[in-house]
Amino acid sequence: MKNLYELTVVEALKLLESREITSFELVTSCLNRIEEMEPTINAFIHISKESALEQAKAIDEKRAKGEKLGRLAGIPYSLKDVYNTKDLPTTAGSKVLEGYVSPYDATVQRKLQSKDAILIGKTNCDPFGFGSSTENSAYGITHNPIDTERVPGGSSGGSGAAVQYGGGLFSIGEDTGGSIRCPASFCGIVGLKPTYGRVSRYGSIAYASSYDTVGPMTKDVRDSALILEIIAGIDELDATTSNDPVPTYQSTLDTSLKGKRVGVVKEYLGEGVDSDVKDAILKAIEVYKELGCEIVEISLPNTEYAIAAYYVIGISEASSNLARMDGIRFGLDVNTNEWKEKIIKTRGEGFSPEEKRRVMVGTYALSAGYADKYYNKAQQVRAVLKQDMLKAFENVDILLTPTMPVTAPKIGENTDDPLKMWLMDAFTVTINPVGVPALSIPAGKDSNGMPIGMQLIGPHFGEDILYNFAYQYEQKVKE
Repeated sequence: MKNLYELTVVEALKLLESREITSFELVTSCLNRIEEMEPTINAFIHISKESALEQAKAIDEKRAKGEKLGRLAGIPYSLKDVYNTKDLPTTAGSKVLEGYVSPYDATVQRKLQSKDAILIGKTNCDPFGFGSSTENSAYGITHNPIDTERVPGGSSGGSGAAVQYGGGLFSIGEDTGGSIRCPASFCGIVGLKPTYGRVSRYGSIAYASSYDTVGPMTKDVRDSALILEIIAGIDELDATTSNDPVPTYQSTLDTSLKGKRVGVVKEYLGEGVDSDVKDAILKAIEVYKELGCEIVEISLPNTEYAIAAYYVIGISEASSNLARMDGIRFGLDVNTNEWKEKIIKTRGEGFSPEEKRRVMVGTYALSAGYADKYYNKAQQVRAVLKQDMLKAFENVDILLTPTMPVTAPKIGENTDDPLKMWLMDAFTVTINPVGVPALSIPAGKDSNGMPIGMQLIGPHFGEDILYNFAYQYEQKVKE
């Protein structure tokens, strides 16, 4: 039998419901695994050991009495530390919020709690989502559990690492331009960036409000579908959420793919893609052919402008969102009562170089005389990118690309070259401005044994389509 921390959510639920294991045993297994791995990995900023064990005991008692329980009763999970929680600090990976405790829970946390899932901790991340490696966190670098000399990806790197090594059976990440999909790729797990508005952002500390999405990071596709069923849906506290009904995503997993059309984006398999990554994607295409799919070459002709447009809009919104970190409403409590000095010291001491870099560039892009040249022009490009994507879905059911052009780089490899780090997100940042869903699933390993991720992109609110294609691939490669 597997170690309990190695179980998927669906496997664990079956064992819990049949009373072959207890929630206390499952949570204890994950907490022991965390204690074993954390000195090396540093995936967590906060761990809620006592509370998690108390909740597990209470759920076991209810189960023993035959009382009604939620769909995730007894399942331990983690949250990226950008989600507000009443009982644990919320830092967003930044020194500027060190010690901050929210007076309320994020909607995603409330939904999971209502289903009796057990929060065991909050995970490390690049501050406010600013990074692709989790090397920028004020609380230390997170290491990839597969090779501790390498990064786990970012900004949800702590969540990716925790799921990979068994520090909870799933995690909730946050994706602004690949922050779920990048660590999913580098850590060899499944990560979904849902359609914008599919999951409430209420209680999530904002990076770029028109890009940010809330999604699950899991060990397999079925788990991801289950978690999305629970966290998706309209929220009166978030006006950007959609009232479209939430499908039963698990019900479509077994649907045949015969006759379906897979679009392969030619711009995403060219220069800059590692040979091992390209080979893995070409092999995946052959798997879809075996499943009865028709492969169609698709062009997204304005891809070359996507990165620039994404960053101009994203860091402009970030500079606006981080204006609240002034030491008065939020931020460090610096030792001065003079308001101007308080703001300067709070941001000077609380923000890392990467935070300062993005705020300064974003503020410049929004400044008088430059907003039309940069921000407004980027919004025009965004509209063009959306049209390209919508046109592509007139001819195919999904698009297939690498998640990342490379596998996990070594720690420190890109830290001296911010532009190189930003360019690493070339295949993920195009998705958030358009608002469509994208799913990263494992698609093999490179010559060093590091995971390679494949990205499946669907039409708006087409998560059921993505899960169907991903599950059929996942099952086929297991044969």
